[in-house]
Amino acid sequence: MLIIEDKGQQAGKHEMKHRWFDWHEVELLQAPLPVGDYVLADDKVLDVIQRKTRRSLELKKMDFLGSYKIAVDTKRDMQEITGNICGKQHPRFRDECILAQNNGIKLYVLIENTDQITCLSDVVRWKNPRMARYEKIKRMHSIGKWRNVKLPKSTPTSGEILMKAMQTMQEKYGVKFLFCHPEEAGAHIIRLLTYQEG
Repeated sequence: MLIIEDKGQQAGKHEMKHRWFDWHEVELLQAPLPVGDYVLADDKVLDVIQRKTRRSLELKKMDFLGSYKIAVDTKRDMQEITGNICGKQHPRFRDECILAQNNGIKLYVLIENTDQITCLSDVVRWKNPRMARYEKIKRMHSIGKWRNVKLPKSTPTSGEILMKAMQTMQEKYGVKFLFCHPEEAGAHIIRLLTYQEG
């Protein structure tokens, strides 16, 4: 099996998935993808690559629009998805969801985590690790200590707020949020890319 991995994936951050792919004879080819981190290299996707290669042209993200219907975007942990949905990365992430929706691409966002979050309803009980530090700084400020430590401008995102924002994005943009342990990510990616409805 051959799958395409987005060129934008950070080197050295996906070794566990790469080992799983290697052990299960899944070959990876890197290319710039407009939506997602992984897509199945079917005939349409390979045709795009071959046509550009024959003409000695560099592959660009938008070359792949219309060539695939399923993409998997991976997140290394709950903090990353929090930044994508409730932080500074929101406009970029939202635009990717809209691009997928407008082009008929089913976008799965697979959040790897060790927080025992296995489904969207579990997110409500997620404890943002930044919250404890925020509360400690706030408490020390209130008793007149740690005046030289700045209080963050905003309260860290709670599990409840994150869950509601994820539900809204699912309803509005058709993106689907899924969760797994990091060791399971490779198998989940292949299952999602090869899933046939009906």
